[in-house]
Amino acid sequence: MGKTRIFFVSDIHGSDKLYLKFLNAAKVYGAQVLIIGGDIAGKALVPVFKKGNSFEAEVKGNVMKAENEEKLVEIKRAIRSQGDYPIIIEKEEWQELLRDKDKLDRIFLELIKENMIEWCRLAEERLKPLGTKIIINTGNDDPKVCEEVLKESDFVIYPNEKIIWVDEYHEMLSLGYSNPTPWNLPGDLPEEILESKIDSLVSSAREARRMIFNIHVPPFNTHLDIAPKLDQDLRPVLTPGGEPEFTHVGSIAVRKAIEKYQPFIGLHGHIHESKGYTKIKQTHCFNPGSEYATGILNGLILIMSAEKLEGFLFTSG
Repeated sequence: MGKTRIFFVSDIHGSDKLYLKFLNAAKVYGAQVLIIGGDIAGKALVPVFKKGNSFEAEVKGNVMKAENEEKLVEIKRAIRSQGDYPIIIEKEEWQELLRDKDKLDRIFLELIKENMIEWCRLAEERLKPLGTKIIINTGNDDPKVCEEVLKESDFVIYPNEKIIWVDEYHEMLSLGYSNPTPWNLPGDLPEEILESKIDSLVSSAREARRMIFNIHVPPFNTHLDIAPKLDQDLRPVLTPGGEPEFTHVGSIAVRKAIEKYQPFIGLHGHIHESKGYTKIKQTHCFNPGSEYATGILNGLILIMSAEKLEGFLFTSG
């Protein structure tokens, strides 16, 4: 029987650099299926200030200047590599925009939409000739516009709240939500709702033990859900020695569902610091972690046969 090779990443947060690396994985790793587990949109606008015929922007704490179109392209590329969205604007206009939150939000969402459309176009252009399947889910940090664009694509598969076939043997359940976070994000849901959604989806699957759970938030109390503990002002809580204190922040509902249904594999993200592997009863669970701000793509290669996980490898580069 044949084997399926999957390449899985999560939490690339708008980085063009990481997305292009992700698409290249089809050839580099011989992957037949590429999956992003959520949190695909960037987090901020970065002003590129126009001064006559020159341009200036602060990128990663450094001031970049451009006197011509070629250098301007370099500035834009640097901003997009870190996952943010450049906006060419004069300083006075930018200050006005900061005072108009509704207009600022509209521009931000429009830039996310434009970028997502381009990502879908690139996926089809590069992967369709290879016969590679691409599955992109949204995460709890993604605005609705990401879902809207992905649903419109004729090539990229949007899996949220669905059961889809990854290959001829394995169905995949996908949920791009999280249990409540301190940031009250669009995709934060109460544990009881997460549990209900998982139960409803599993009831429509053919065979739970061969399923992949592609659930953005990792299961509670594992190696995959450890994050810095925050105080009420969202600042890290420090130990007496001055080091950050860590705690488990994953989903109890996801942990419960994995223990109950024992799917084949659990694919998770959400907690950038918790790259790792764990096993809950018979279920292999993974979180590749995320270093999106550095331009490093953390990924996971899975090699599966009908009945067995033949091997896995974490990647970084």
